[in-house]
Amino acid sequence: MINVNDLTPSEIVKELDKYIIGQDKAKRSVAIALRNRTRRRKLPPELRDEVAPKNIIMIGPTGVGKTEIARRLSKLSGAPFVKVEATKYTEVGYVGRDVESMIRDLMSVSVSMVKAEMQEEVKNEAEKRTEEALLDLLLPGIKKPKPVPYSQTGPSQAPSEPVVYTSDTREKFREKLRSGELEEKEVEIDVANKVFPSMQIFSGTNFEELDINLGNLSNMLGGRKKKKRVKIKNAREMILNEETDKLLDMDRVTETAKLRVEEMGIIFLDEIDKIASTGGQKSGPDVSREGVQRDILPIVEGSKVNTRYGIIDTAHILFIAAGAFHMSKPSDLIPELQGRFPLRVELKALTSDDFRQILSQPKNALIIQYKELLKTEGVIIEFSDDALDRISEIAFNVNSKTENIGARRLHTIMENLLEDVSFRAPEMKGEKISIDRKYVDEKLSDIVEDRDLSRYIL
Repeated sequence: MINVNDLTPSEIVKELDKYIIGQDKAKRSVAIALRNRTRRRKLPPELRDEVAPKNIIMIGPTGVGKTEIARRLSKLSGAPFVKVEATKYTEVGYVGRDVESMIRDLMSVSVSMVKAEMQEEVKNEAEKRTEEALLDLLLPGIKKPKPVPYSQTGPSQAPSEPVVYTSDTREKFREKLRSGELEEKEVEIDVANKVFPSMQIFSGTNFEELDINLGNLSNMLGGRKKKKRVKIKNAREMILNEETDKLLDMDRVTETAKLRVEEMGIIFLDEIDKIASTGGQKSGPDVSREGVQRDILPIVEGSKVNTRYGIIDTAHILFIAAGAFHMSKPSDLIPELQGRFPLRVELKALTSDDFRQILSQPKNALIIQYKELLKTEGVIIEFSDDALDRISEIAFNVNSKTENIGARRLHTIMENLLEDVSFRAPEMKGEKISIDRKYVDEKLSDIVEDRDLSRYIL
């Protein structure tokens, strides 16, 4: 992974350019926000706590890159990241998810990240221990009589000393184990008996609180194990996981994860426009709008949230909000929440040229994806430049005439364009298909020209 601490804002933008076309202003804003986090960590402790993150609101139609910018930013920085939908939260006291659950989700993601990193650190030692454990299972030292001269013991006597396997025998089994000769051999191992007790959940119980209160219940209840016969290849995985967990210092994992959340965590709050009050008539409790905004406010401002891993301070978590704001505008949010998102970036609707670049330029370009998918069936497809131009033109025109869904329109068009090839690919092994402008028109012209039909198909 690239060390984001060494990247300048312009280098961060270059990394984002590999996956996202256009939207330069939004990229610059998030690059500066990311760089400011690195700058903040270099400040003296007394000043560091005073520097708050500059949260961002991205405004723009669906499918123009809002979510992708935030997602790529988190991968680039290696920071804990969660994407949440503002619409799934309700005001405290109503049925629905508590807004604090986004912090619990972020902490769980961070713990998983740190645990995976630390598992790599102990991987070699865990593999050594696993190998020794498998050898112990293969050579259990079952008691067998040693051959003793008949004249000394007589027919009624038999020694009861256990068989001692020599180091030579163990090394021979080790070689067989490493070469894969014993993969199908069955051994008996102890596995945890995962039986969780049934319980009754009373009305009004918060599931996140339940998770915290019962976090260690499995330890209190159990430790019970049962015997199970499995093949060596399956036993290896089970024992490796067990040995890895033994080597991990979970206190260190939790502390590191907590620090990352508080210093580097990123929460992408999507559909924030859906909780903005539109100023119209209200027919009942506004549980999914202003009430949710007021619940989100303290988390964005900085508060202490209780999680199963401890208390998390949210003061320095970076929040990136996004919304189309078709039916509302950012100023419809409550003033206090507006103040906590000082940066507003407008993302532009995609043009035909943008679609052309999205098809072929990014590392995960759609054209590359379809080529590789069909190559698995032995079918080679090639796109001419005029075919890409025509696909881009159709995507732009359909977005203009119907609902504008941005780059997602390319997915629907490409699926319709390649439907026949995808369906018949197993029978077309070894064939090469050239897709030009004429091919595109033959497959899509009728749909595009029939406006009513395009509403449903494209």
